[in-house]
Amino acid sequence: MRVTKHEHACLRLDSEGKSLLIDPGSFTLPLDGLNDLVGVILTHEHPDHWTPAQLDAVLSQAPGVPIFGPAGVVAAASDYDVTAVEVGDELELGPFRLRFFGGTHSVIHESIPVIDNLGVLVNDDFYYPGDSYAVPEGIEVGLLAAPIGAPWLKIGEAMDYVLAVKPRRAFGTHDMTLSRAGLAMHRDRLKWATEQNGGEFVTLDPGESTDL
Repeated sequence: MRVTKHEHACLRLDSEGKSLLIDPGSFTLPLDGLNDLVGVILTHEHPDHWTPAQLDAVLSQAPGVPIFGPAGVVAAASDYDVTAVEVGDELELGPFRLRFFGGTHSVIHESIPVIDNLGVLVNDDFYYPGDSYAVPEGIEVGLLAAPIGAPWLKIGEAMDYVLAVKPRRAFGTHDMTLSRAGLAMHRDRLKWATEQNGGEFVTLDPGESTDL
């Protein structure tokens, strides 16, 4: 399985000639080559993780591709056929086996409502928590897409999250709010956290991939 990082929180997984797309949002540049897409996962409703324009572009290349998200996404994207999933659900989309964790978005501020958010585990090996620190308990994560910069994120908490998950490898995602200097600094912090349990931190810029 190949994991490709796109801008901000958008991830593409490829296996056996099929693709899975996660969180194409407002910071993500237009995507192409989606004709073999078997599913779209939207972890939550915030526009940096999905937009109508992005879904329209995806559906123009992959008409009828199934879209999945928590109840908040179903409501926010009511013009689209989104199937609701929740914590504990399992899906098979082509060569991809999915399990969902978490349930809620990390707190931004007490004045801002907490919304639905799901972490997604793919093929019991790749894990992305969306906008949360949800740990997939009992799972040995081979590759973690670790949030690295956000209004809700404190780098010390992000480091503690990586320490808790103990992935064999990790890379930073959710990074478009950071300057180049800030991104480099936060990568160094997550690299340290990954290495404390013998893991390896991988630096991925948009368009770059790593294999599992």
